[in-house]
Amino acid sequence: MGKLRKKHNWKGRQKSEPQQPAKEEKTAVVVELHDGDRMKGVDDSNALVLPASRSKQKKKEGGLKRPASSKRPLTKKQRKELQKVLERKEKKAQRADVLTKLAEVQLPESELKLLFTTSKLGTGDKLYQSKQSSDEVKDGESGPKISSVSGANRKRKWEEEEEEDEEQSKEESSEEDTSSEEEEEEDNATETGGLKEAAETKQEVKLEQNVAGPDEQKEAIPARKTAQSKQLSEPAVFIPVDRSAEVQEARLKLPVLGEEQVIMEAVRENPCVVICGETGSGKTTQVPQFLYEAGYARDNRIIGITEPRRVAAVSMSHRVAKEMNLPRQVVSYQIRYEGNVTSDTKIKFMTDGVLLKEIQKDFLLQRYSVIIIDEAHERSVYTDILIGLLSRIVPLRNKKGMPMKLLIMSATLRVEDFTENQKLFRTPPPVVKVDARQFPVTVHFNKRTPLEDYTGEAFQKTCKIHRMLPPGGILVFLTGQAEVHSLCRRLRKAFPFRKSSTAGAEDEEADTAEAMKKFKKAKQKKTVSLPRIDLDNYSALPMDEGDEDREAGIGDEEDGGSDLELGDDPAETDDKADPSIPLYVLPLYSLLAPEQQAKVFRPPPPGTRLCVVATNVAETSLTIPGIKYVVDCGRVKKRYYDRVTGVSSFKVTWTSQASANQRAGRAGRTEAGHCYRLYSSAVFGDFSQFSEAEITRRPVEDLVLQMKDLNIEKVVNFPFPTPPSAEALVAAEELLVSLGALEEPPRSGRMTDLQRAKLSCPITPLGRAMAAFPVAPRYAKMLALGKQQDCLPYIIAVVSAMTVRELFEDFDRPARSDDESSKLNQRRARLAQMRRLWAGQGASLLLGDLMVMLGAVGACEFAGCTPKFCEENGLRNKAMVEIRRLRSQLTNAVNAVCPEVGVFVDPKMAPPTEHQVLCLRQIVLAGLGDHLARRVQAEDMLDPKWKNAYKTTLMDDPVFIHPNSALFKTLPEFVVYQEIMETSKMYMRGVSAVEAEWIPQLLPQYCHFGPALDSPAPWFCSSTGTIRCHRSSTFFRVAWQLPAVEKEYPEGLERFRLFARFFLEGQVCPKLQKNSRHLLSNPSIMMKTWAKLQPRTEALLGPLVSRRVDSRDALHSIWKTEEKFLLSAYCQWLPEAMHQEVSKLWPPV
Repeated sequence: MGKLRKKHNWKGRQKSEPQQPAKEEKTAVVVELHDGDRMKGVDDSNALVLPASRSKQKKKEGGLKRPASSKRPLTKKQRKELQKVLERKEKKAQRADVLTKLAEVQLPESELKLLFTTSKLGTGDKLYQSKQSSDEVKDGESGPKISSVSGANRKRKWEEEEEEDEEQSKEESSEEDTSSEEEEEEDNATETGGLKEAAETKQEVKLEQNVAGPDEQKEAIPARKTAQSKQLSEPAVFIPVDRSAEVQEARLKLPVLGEEQVIMEAVRENPCVVICGETGSGKTTQVPQFLYEAGYARDNRIIGITEPRRVAAVSMSHRVAKEMNLPRQVVSYQIRYEGNVTSDTKIKFMTDGVLLKEIQKDFLLQRYSVIIIDEAHERSVYTDILIGLLSRIVPLRNKKGMPMKLLIMSATLRVEDFTENQKLFRTPPPVVKVDARQFPVTVHFNKRTPLEDYTGEAFQKTCKIHRMLPPGGILVFLTGQAEVHSLCRRLRKAFPFRKSSTAGAEDEEADTAEAMKKFKKAKQKKTVSLPRIDLDNYSALPMDEGDEDREAGIGDEEDGGSDLELGDDPAETDDKADPSIPLYVLPLYSLLAPEQQAKVFRPPPPGTRLCVVATNVAETSLTIPGIKYVVDCGRVKKRYYDRVTGVSSFKVTWTSQASANQRAGRAGRTEAGHCYRLYSSAVFGDFSQFSEAEITRRPVEDLVLQMKDLNIEKVVNFPFPTPPSAEALVAAEELLVSLGALEEPPRSGRMTDLQRAKLSCPITPLGRAMAAFPVAPRYAKMLALGKQQDCLPYIIAVVSAMTVRELFEDFDRPARSDDESSKLNQRRARLAQMRRLWAGQGASLLLGDLMVMLGAVGACEFAGCTPKFCEENGLRNKAMVEIRRLRSQLTNAVNAVCPEVGVFVDPKMAPPTEHQVLCLRQIVLAGLGDHLARRVQAEDMLDPKWKNAYKTTLMDDPVFIHPNSALFKTLPEFVVYQEIMETSKMYMRGVSAVEAEWIPQLLPQYCHFGPALDSPAPWFCSSTGTIRCHRSSTFFRVAWQLPAVEKEYPEGLERFRLFARFFLEGQVCPKLQKNSRHLLSNPSIMMKTWAKLQPRTEALLGPLVSRRVDSRDALHSIWKTEEKFLLSAYCQWLPEAMHQEVSKLWPPV
């Protein structure tokens, strides 16, 4: 069988059987080879062609071995591919070296952060987010480097061509992809054209989609649809603005313009944004324009910008209108007394008080789409309140589907107060920083810090700068008006600008050609001492900071010789004038007349150097052109209030580091500058970092009243950026309760409840009326009481004068010359004479300083409020104009609250009559009740210096009437004062005399009343229907004895007994008087201690006590419901025969 099996072509059959599974396997992989095999197999089993056994064997061996190793020569194509693979491997090996070489020439990380790609502008990348943190920047950059789309074609080629190295080639291709991309990024710093890239990516996306499976494509399509739908739902808005070429050119230089996209993206993404940019970066003028162009003023909505100062609101609205080439009706302003807002207004500049009043009328501010709070670093009280309110209004508006944006802009802001205050903003708002257009400022500290004579030090430093340093304006910072005038006088004397400049500051108008000619002639005639500058000493090399100081003699305070060398010895300087180098000296402070302030911005006369001597007004509010040198005394004058005593005093204290840096920054606006600080770096290190918010150092009763009017009952819980102290809030609530603006808290209950109730008293109707007047609550109470005796016009005038400070010119300043000294003396005498005239005689005089104010306001109005009249009579024209405006505003407010009064501003207002003056004094006492002072009694005089002194309710130290006061010689026993100012002594301002007997009647809330006096005995008042008596009283915690006054009988059992007695006598009901003769007992026994022994006394007293009947009105109201009340009790006092007659008459009304 075995032999037979070997025959009959067993090999052919054997081969075909095991091949079948192989066939199945191979079909899945390679078809061509399989077909070839089959063909060969067919040849093999052909009976007609039988090959030799040797060749068959070879073929068999070859057939078996071929799949294992086939060493065919590589084709040209394969060789190229292999070459590429090798190159890639080699590149990979070299990559480490390339990266290290690149790292050597690469920019450091700190510099890279400063660079910013312009190719991303307008592509939808969020710039403000990438600027926020460096980590995010890195993530953002790595995004575009690795592209999964590009190189997809190459991948596909390699897959088709290299079956053997399939996995390997995939790895390499992805590595090559990333490496090549990275190398392109690193080698080519600049990026290729955007259009080309876009075209390539489009092509690649299409290819990718073809390669992707059908499921992936299905997923991709809806995703694209949603993205499209999102974009379509909020189309980009751009409102064109037609600006002039010059304006556009000037705008492009502003630093804030480079941050436009950053700011607008931040605004779009967040409800609240903080923008931090130095003064001069252009944020105030440009940010409203960005918002306008982005369509925030469409659909009859307004962009609102608040400024802390009126000047800023007016000037900014004019500036923005000019830049945008829009009429003033579109870009408008609204300040306290004036405005040009129309129905077409799109951008509205206003003071923060104006917006606060608008919130009172419309809490959600529905007309506004954006509110910008500018100059938030000044931390004025109203700014803080507004930020607190808006932090609640913005989320409310967003909830209601009327989104609103809040932008807080500031120069040097303590950002943590806003970003880290969880009570204010639950999610911290993003902070966008805008760098100022700032040139480098070199700061020079003094070696020693002058503690007393810093004005003298400022004078020395200014002289040295003027004599030794190159041209450029000088800005000197001092603390107050007197210091400014004093330094101006000394500098003008040391460097006379021209003859007329010594005559008076009024003549310093812009120079004419003639004046300059005269000045030059005068210069030639005189033997001129040329400036001591040795030209040989000037080096062409750039100076070191220290060298420049040494050259100027500024750094060597300790070198005594330098002063003498420069002719700056303090003893000499005041005598020796140097007209060869004239200095154009100008003062600058807030009380200066506007036309005088404007001189600062004009260029100085030719041949002179500008020197501005300013208070901290020039720190942030104003930017003076051409300033190169800043002299900073490092101090600031601030008003401080004593929380306990209410005394206000101006104190000169060190400024903050932020303010000092702001001052230094003034020198670098136009070119590189220098700041000379008159204190050492050690002292600077001790400065507080930021100046404290105003709300922490002033009384807050006006704010509390405004907030109660907004129905914010628990003011303690209000989200203040910097909350006021708890004592200040408690004191404010107590004052408002005593003025009647808030309801009194309950006096009994649990301790915790009482404390809580103390800080959440609801507002009364009187309080609502008071909140409508834009003045302090004390003055508002006076306005609310002013209706009587036609006193309202006078009260409005007095309140206006008390609200606007500094009515009279200050003639106590030192004179520059003998001529000026005599002029000042004349004006001083004239003002004293006018004060006496306005104070009047007799009753008028007792109204005191308020009568002087009233007389001044009336006389000024009568004369038409002209600058000439004000100057002649020692009045400040700026203050009088403001009083005039405030009077009209208050008149409108009073008419709105109480239309039947019909009050109007009368320019020819007659002086008040004697009776009206009396009434005015009482109204003033009711408003200023807590500001009462009593003349020191002989027994209290602890010190001879206390002669003519007064004691107040809250202070141990004595206070005095100011020598300028109308009551200085009269010295009444009791006075009320407007405020106490601390100078050399504690002086009362705004003093008015009051009568002692008025105090318990008009200020019962401040008085402690004793028991009823026996003589005169208590009586029944037929007009009021109550029991009256005389009671002694003492004032407040100081227990000043006050005269006994007529008051209602104190509550208690005695009052019911007295009422029963007067009822029996027939005084309560006159109809019962005829029965008094028939009474079985004398009514007076009701008052006896043994009255209980008679049952009839208890029968009458019982019902009265149980029903709380102690007045005629209470009795009548009970008789309306119970006609037989007291009938049986009364009948017990009468004989039985009269009972029937009495019951017929009952009730005896």
